[in-house]
Amino acid sequence: MLKFIGGFVIGIVLLGVVMFYKAGSFMFNEFESPYSVEETAARIQRNIQRLEGRGWKLSGLRDPSKAVAASGTNVMPVLLVEACSTKYSAPLLKDDETRALSILMPCTITVYKKDNGKTYITLMNSGLMGQMFGTNVAKIMGEVAKDQKEFVSFDPKQPAPPLIKIRPGGGGAGGKDVGGC
Repeated sequence: MLKFIGGFVIGIVLLGVVMFYKAGSFMFNEFESPYSVEETAARIQRNIQRLEGRGWKLSGLRDPSKAVAASGTNVMPVLLVEACSTKYSAPLLKDDETRALSILMPCTITVYKKDNGKTYITLMNSGLMGQMFGTNVAKIMGEVAKDQKEFVSFDPKQPAPPLIKIRPGGGGAGGKDVGGC
């Protein structure tokens, strides 16, 4: 019996160690892009605009690598494409129990270059994250996850669109400021 309990405890500890080191790979999805950082971000922006019928709007484009460069350190290019859908955010923001999830808004898609010279896209694993917060949030975030797949699906036959340089909180492509969502 003592061997069984000892084995069980060791198994739990090992599972905890594995989860600690692998949690990041569950929380985020990383994809390689065949395009440059700017072209990838522009294609994502165009895909978001195509989903305006589901409430999606561009809410910002950030370039944290420029801020780092301004402080005297050079880093590889990084762009943050921000979008929000009131269809999905409204039910979460209405409820006291889920309003704290506003920390995850807007939906941010990171596009960056690694030292290997390749461009990558990282998205939050919305489907998995939603499951941690109950049935209603899981349903909403499951829909967000489906839309995110469309954000990063590119048609190589389509020409590259221009990058839309929108300040965060600018209300979408230079429109009225509606708070970024």
